[in-house]
Amino acid sequence: MKASAAKQGIRSGGITRSRVHSLRSVAFATPQATDAFSVRRFCESFGVTQDSFTRLTGFSPRAVAHWVSGQKPSGAAQKRLIELTRLFDALSEMVEAKAIGDWLKHPNQALHGSTPLQVIERGETDRLWRMIWELQTGNVG
Repeated sequence: MKASAAKQGIRSGGITRSRVHSLRSVAFATPQATDAFSVRRFCESFGVTQDSFTRLTGFSPRAVAHWVSGQKPSGAAQKRLIELTRLFDALSEMVEAKAIGDWLKHPNQALHGSTPLQVIERGETDRLWRMIWELQTGNVG
């Protein structure tokens, strides 16, 4: 990624203007966008299985199955899904989007041997945001 694009992404909270459009089309940026197609498209876009998606959201498999079948998530669920989409969108600026699903399952030395999926499940997404920021700015440490 070019340095100017990384700087632009940082100035806008990690999401460039072109990525805001993709957020709305890929997944959950607007309440009416959260439907069965959106869950499937998120999983397909980022190479995530439905089981991993369930673990990432922190909601029950039944709730995710309802979303896949077309039921609208609650307000709290929509907020969580927006946050998850923002994180994955930022990650996709660093690596190929389809590779993220596989990356989630492998222990990472930068995360003290935890997998990124475990870090997200523990509610420690700030560690991933820190990693993204360090890679974008070159400020490692």
